[in-house]
Amino acid sequence: MSISSITSREYGRMPDGRAVTEYTLDNGRGLCLSAINHGGIVTALRVPDRHGHSANVVLGLPTLADYLKPHPHFDTIVGRYANRIAAGRFTLDGVAHQLGRNDGANSLHGGPKGFGTRFWQIEPVSLEDARGDIAIELRYTSIDGEEGYPGEAQLTVRYTLSAETHTWRIDYRAVTDKPTVLNLSHHDYFNLAGSGSVMEHRLAIPASRFCPVDAQLIPLGVSEVAATPFDFRTSTRIGERIREGHEQLLRAHGYDHNWVLDRSSNGGVDGRALAARLEHDGSGRMMEVHTTEPGVQFYSGNFLDGSLMGTEGASLRQGDGLGLETQHYPDSPNQPGFPSTVLRPGEVFRSTTEHRFGTC
Repeated sequence: MSISSITSREYGRMPDGRAVTEYTLDNGRGLCLSAINHGGIVTALRVPDRHGHSANVVLGLPTLADYLKPHPHFDTIVGRYANRIAAGRFTLDGVAHQLGRNDGANSLHGGPKGFGTRFWQIEPVSLEDARGDIAIELRYTSIDGEEGYPGEAQLTVRYTLSAETHTWRIDYRAVTDKPTVLNLSHHDYFNLAGSGSVMEHRLAIPASRFCPVDAQLIPLGVSEVAATPFDFRTSTRIGERIREGHEQLLRAHGYDHNWVLDRSSNGGVDGRALAARLEHDGSGRMMEVHTTEPGVQFYSGNFLDGSLMGTEGASLRQGDGLGLETQHYPDSPNQPGFPSTVLRPGEVFRSTTEHRFGTC
């Protein structure tokens, strides 16, 4: 009989002396997740292959000191607004707001000091069921005006491992005392092989539309994926079309776009529907991503340039990992045709994403 467990250790200390804690959740069946309260970073996610051998399937950095330096959002919670806001500006209820800019002229993933750089409270939580699932909860209060965003936002993010299946679930909850915009996601770099390039992974995204972007990767609206390298409605090897001369691939140096999920056609339980299916034939590992969100940003690791060393001691290069970030669309506060990301006092923001692992 498998027995799930939660253990903890001191991972390091912040410059001001605060201890950073790493919790490790083990479902007793081969799925094991480690996370710290600095940025909610997942430091490791071990998943079994077709032979039952586990490997870490997320890229990461060796030490807390490395995570405290600038890095491309390795495995962090991202917000207050995941993805890009054009020129770092938006207007809400007639009031203009200027955000911190950290992506050229734009604001990316909440600005220079987004949620992935913040110190969260963290603790294990008791779940009121008999299945044996295990969970940790992270809490953070984003003050009014932080990175330019209006309103004090109180946030809770829960990581749960299923005791019965190889499932990692993320539940987000937030409330605010003033009207604000909110778009939360998790910025994991997946590699189901555990090392090497992800170009041989096969990906399926149930979406007939995506958001083409301008030269600064700001959406230009919504377009059909048909007859383009952005059609992943059938499982396709990631490297198969990434070097085609399509204008959108050239602008992003690969894939870094939002797909508009065909939620009406791909089922769903409690509002969750399939967002992506990723497979690696060599290991046999498979991951399905299910979400309550309307979109998924597929990022093919285009800007990994070899300047950072990973946890395994190798330099992290272009295409060594990929992101499947479930979220609302980029720049929604400036694009009335996109689903709203406004959160008002008295409302509760809730979002759920599940990563379901198996073998193919």
